Amino acid sequence: MDALLSLDLTYFLLVSLGVVIGIIFGAIPGMTATMAVAVCLPMTYALDLNHGLALLLGLYVGGISGGLVPAILINIPGTPSSITTCFDGYPMTQNGEPEKALKIGIVSSLVGGLFSAVVLYYFAPSLADWAIKFSYVEKFLIILFALTVIASLSKRLLVGIFSGVLGVWVSLIGVYDMSTGGNGELRIASESMSTFLETGFSLLPVLIGLFGLSVIFNEAEHGVHDDATGTIQLGKGKRFQWSVFKGQFVNLLRSSSIGTFIGLLPGVGGSAASVLAYSQAKNFSDDPSKFGTGHPDGLIASESSNNGLTGGALIPLLSLGIPGDSTTAVLIGAFTLQGIQVGPLFINEHQDIWNTMMLGLVVANLVMFVVMYFAIRHIAKVIMVPKYLLYPGIMMMCVVGAYAINSGIMFDVWTLFLFGLFGFLGTKLGLEVAPFIIGFILGPSAEVYFVKSLESFGTLTIFFTKSPIAMFLWVLIAISIGYSVVTARKAKRQV
Repeated sequence: MDALLSLDLTYFLLVSLGVVIGIIFGAIPGMTATMAVAVCLPMTYALDLNHGLALLLGLYVGGISGGLVPAILINIPGTPSSITTCFDGYPMTQNGEPEKALKIGIVSSLVGGLFSAVVLYYFAPSLADWAIKFSYVEKFLIILFALTVIASLSKRLLVGIFSGVLGVWVSLIGVYDMSTGGNGELRIASESMSTFLETGFSLLPVLIGLFGLSVIFNEAEHGVHDDATGTIQLGKGKRFQWSVFKGQFVNLLRSSSIGTFIGLLPGVGGSAASVLAYSQAKNFSDDPSKFGTGHPDGLIASESSNNGLTGGALIPLLSLGIPGDSTTAVLIGAFTLQGIQVGPLFINEHQDIWNTMMLGLVVANLVMFVVMYFAIRHIAKVIMVPKYLLYPGIMMMCVVGAYAINSGIMFDVWTLFLFGLFGFLGTKLGLEVAPFIIGFILGPSAEVYFVKSLESFGTLTIFFTKSPIAMFLWVLIAISIGYSVVTARKAKRQV
């Protein structure tokens, strides 16, 4: 407690500064929370331990939260975990409810962030002990369970499954690293492509291409009209009312819990958390057909889960030294520069630092809510720019973001345009982008965990006999698939 009492005004100002900068990075298409932390990392060199952590935690929370702004207003996820925010957030904007959608997302983000902070503060040691017991088998089955939700997210079951499998296949292009159980040889790509595709396609250029450039290409096909952008005016149309959260307690609790739990599992990431939370909200809904049309339940599930991840991802980072996602991977280097040795003994040996970090996490979420809730009209003014000015600016930021993510590789820019064209043409052919990107994100992890499981146990039967946890996951997988099939048949009968 002495460490908390010694914190000064500068600590809280740095948390606030980090949140504001993070929100700006998250709100700009092409920028992410990971880039915010990486770009601002040099600023921590001149700061002491507590002040450096304050800035970094603010950047982390602000960057994740800011991703909802472009996802809701222009259908481009600011962060990978904001993918499912697009599904209902953007339709609400098209229905004349942009401010309502934004504030629903902001409140949900606050609930998810505070929920994860409280859970971690009181249950961090036991949660860390439980997570470390997960073998490669359980990790693979969690990924497989996440992949099964592709079907429930799809309007057409078989097309959705095909799109998801195609995403997994594309994610396997590149070198299968020996450190993850491979032999160092190219998997799908040919030797002539090894120079550019040793590490496969980078996630950020693929994500921006599918959700960003494809939209611009579609607008270019029909001609860019200013009136579409001009009709999106915050403060007009249906206003936000707190009554929208009436009856949402279970959805908020379930989605925040999913985000915290997925963040706890090393390597799974925020995309899986938001996808699982969204699909579960849809599965338990009285009217699943509303999802994807501007339904608040989907937006609440997505944003509460991906902000629940912020606290959850700190568990494997600080207790195991393993990043939960790309942003916490950057944080490992940041903590090391600040003299923090992450590992199994961190929480017990550095209780003052742990308490300071938890306070910073709570303060960052509160600052995020105040800044975004009361200043959202100013933050979201990007939508007021005419499309003939907005889209070139978005394209420029997309190119800059794709180019900078791997320290200046031109191939990432070509990847951006390739997948932008793929998203544009794929939708015309009937493919579904959401299942494709979910498969692309989860495919590499599924492969690694599958191979490691076979290397460790030598037989496929281990996936069915490893532990009660594995059997429980198989039950969830069966329920998810069965529910998707039943839902698809009901929808077919109604047509």
